[in-house]
Amino acid sequence: MAQIPSLDNAPLNLTSIREQSQKELVNILKNIRGKKCLVIDPKLGGSLSLIIQTSILKEHGVELRYLSAEPIQTDAAKVVYLVSSQLDLMKFISSHVHNDLSKGLQREYHVYFVPRRAVACEKILEEEKVHHLLTVGEYPLYVVPLDEDILSFELDLAYKGCQVDGDTSSLWHIAKAIHKLESSFGVIPNVRAKGKASVRVADILNHMQAEEPVSSPDMVVPEINTLILLDREVDMITPMCTQLTYEGLLDEFLHINNGSVELDSSIMGVQQEGKKIKVPLNSSDKLFKEIRDLNFEVVGQILRQKATSMKQDYTEMTSTTQTVSELKDFVKKLNSLPEMTRHINLAQHLSTFTSKPSFLGQLDMEHTIVEAQSYDICFEYIEEMIHKQEPLINVLRLLIVLSITNSGLPKKQFDYLRRELLHSYGFEHMGTLNNLEKAGLFRKQESKSNWLTIKRALQLVVEDTDTANPNDIAYVFSGYAPLSIRLVQHAVRSGWRPIEEILKLLPGPHSDTKRGRFSNTSSFDSLQGASAGMNKIADGRRSLVLVVFIGGITFAEISALRFLTAQEGMAYDVIIGTTKIVSGHSLTETFVEKLG
Repeated sequence: MAQIPSLDNAPLNLTSIREQSQKELVNILKNIRGKKCLVIDPKLGGSLSLIIQTSILKEHGVELRYLSAEPIQTDAAKVVYLVSSQLDLMKFISSHVHNDLSKGLQREYHVYFVPRRAVACEKILEEEKVHHLLTVGEYPLYVVPLDEDILSFELDLAYKGCQVDGDTSSLWHIAKAIHKLESSFGVIPNVRAKGKASVRVADILNHMQAEEPVSSPDMVVPEINTLILLDREVDMITPMCTQLTYEGLLDEFLHINNGSVELDSSIMGVQQEGKKIKVPLNSSDKLFKEIRDLNFEVVGQILRQKATSMKQDYTEMTSTTQTVSELKDFVKKLNSLPEMTRHINLAQHLSTFTSKPSFLGQLDMEHTIVEAQSYDICFEYIEEMIHKQEPLINVLRLLIVLSITNSGLPKKQFDYLRRELLHSYGFEHMGTLNNLEKAGLFRKQESKSNWLTIKRALQLVVEDTDTANPNDIAYVFSGYAPLSIRLVQHAVRSGWRPIEEILKLLPGPHSDTKRGRFSNTSSFDSLQGASAGMNKIADGRRSLVLVVFIGGITFAEISALRFLTAQEGMAYDVIIGTTKIVSGHSLTETFVEKLG
C-alpha cells in the first residue's frame, strides 16, 4: 500500500500543496544536471517520504544517502545536501568536504536549507572554510499533509523551544506556513488565539499580510472561514493522560512516525527472524479510517463482527449456488482481507499492553488526579512508582498532571519528590527537573489551584461515558473531555467572549481578530439550527475551520475534533495544523536532559 496518503477526500485541496512541494524539489534537482548524490538530514526523511516517491527522485539521476558524521561513499561528481537549519549538521557537511579535499576529489556541492537559510549555520560553514565551495539555496517546505485533514509544520521541539530555551523562531515558521495556505485559499477572516505563542503567531500573520498581501479576486469567499490557534502550554494535562483511541494507543505503545509504525514481523504474522516491517497507517486504508478514532474497547468487537460476517459469507459461498453479482460482492469483500489481518494483529498486540495491571492502575490514577479527588492517594502512588523505579517517563507524566491540577506541589512535598527522583534515577537528571520547573510543569505551589473551577465550567469530567455510542468527546479518554478540544468547541461555536472568565484562569493571553475583506461575514456565532445556512460556501460545501496547535497535538485530540465535525447540526469541517504530532511520551522526552 502506498506510503503517501491519498488526499482525495480532503475538505481543502491539499493535493495542490503536496504537488507544489514536489515540483519545487524536482526543479532544484533538474537545475543540477547529471548524476548527483542527494544527502538528506535523517529528520527530514519522513517528511519527504510523504511528499515524493523515491522512484521520482531516481528518475532525476539521484542516489539517496542519509547525512551522518561518516564520509559519503559515492562516485557522483555532484553532492546535494537537503538539511534543516541545525548547527551540528554543518559540522558534518564541513568534514565531508574536507575529507574529499584531502583525497583530491573534486566535487560540486549544493546545500539547500529546509525551509529557509539560517545565518548562524552559514557562519559555521564560513568558519570551517568551506562556505565558498558551496552553492547555498532554500527548499521552502513549510507544510506537509500527513492525512486528509492533518497538516504538519514538522517542528520537532517547538514546545520546549518556546518554554525552556526561549527560542521563538518556530513562531515565524508557523505564521509563514499559514500565510502560504492563505496565498492558495484566501485570507482567513476570523482568527482566535489563546496562549502566548498563539497570540504572537496571529500578530506575525497580520504583519505578513500587511507586507506581502495575499491578493484574492474581489468576490471570492475565502475557503477557510476561521483560524483557531492554541498553545500546547494552555493544556498540558491532556497529552500527559493515556490516549484510549485505537490510533492513540498505537502511538502510545508503538510510536507512529510519519504515518506508519515499525515492528517485528512476527507480530504481523510474518515468520522472518528479527526482521522489522513498516505498517502504513493512514486513511487510504479503509478499515483503519473506520476504526482509528474509536475507543479501543470497541475496536476488538468491531473486528470480531467483521471476521464473523466474512466467515458466514464464505460458508454460504461454498454451500450454495451463487449468482455472478453475489460472487463479485464476495470477491470485493475478500480484497479487504489483508487490512483485516493487519488490524487484528495490531489490536492483539496492543491488548498485551492494555491488559497489564500496571497499565490499568496508571489509568485509574490519571482519572483520580484529573477529578481532583484525593491528593494524598495520588501523591503516595507516585512516590511508590519512584521507589519501584518504574520508567521515568511514566512517573513524570503523572507528576506533571498532579502538579498542574494543583498549581504546583507544597514546598515540603516538592522538595521530597525531587530528592527521591534524583536518588532513584540518578543525579544526572538535575537538568530534566530544571527544564520541567522552568516550563512550569513541576513546581512549588505559590497560589491556590483553579482546576476545580475550570473542570466544572468546561465539564471536563463526564460520568457514565458510553464508549460504544459516544455523545461527547470525553470518550477518547473514557470519561475525561480534553480541555484543549473543549476550548476549540467554544471558540467555534460562539467565540471567546462567553468563556472569557475561564480563559483568564488558563496560561497566556487570548485574542479575537477579524481580518481582510470578509471580516464582517458571519463568524460561527451560532452553528446550531437557523444560521447554519450562512456557513455554507457558495457551492454548498461546509465552511472550514483551521485549528492549529503550537507545540503539538495528540491522536486522541485529533479523534475528538473529528468526532465534533461528525455531529449532527455541525456546519463546519475541520483541518488540523500542528507543529508535530505528539504523545505524552514524546513530549516528556524533550525535557529529559542528562547532565554529565
